[in-house]
Amino acid sequence: MSLAPSLLLFSRQGCCLCEGLEERLRALPAPPPLRVVDVDQDPALRSRYDLAVPVLALEAEGGGSWQDLPRVPPRLVGERLADWLRRHGALAPQVGVDPAGGASRHSADGDPSLSP
Repeated sequence: MSLAPSLLLFSRQGCCLCEGLEERLRALPAPPPLRVVDVDQDPALRSRYDLAVPVLALEAEGGGSWQDLPRVPPRLVGERLADWLRRHGALAPQVGVDPAGGASRHSADGDPSLSP
C-alpha cells in the first residue's frame, strides 16, 4: 500500500480562495497530509507566490523541497478533487480503480465479462 505524499498549501491570511481550497482538501474522505504555509511570513515565499496563492505543492520526503502542482480548479470538490489529486500524484491510487481513473471492470467474482 503506498502512502499519500505530503502537500504544501502556500496561502495567506484573509485569502478566501486559500481558505476555500484548504477546507475542500480537509473535507476529503481520506485527506492527504497537509501543511499550510503563510507566504507573508517569508520574504522569499512572498516574492515567489505573492499574487499566485493559493498554490498547492508536493513536498519532498523529509521536507526542504517541493514541486508546485498546476492550479487547482476552484470548483473541484469531493471525489472530483480527489481524482484531480490522484492524477497529479498527490493522492495514492484507490484500490479497485485503474490508473486511468475509471472503476475496475472486474465483477465481484473476478469475471470481467460480467461487468456493466
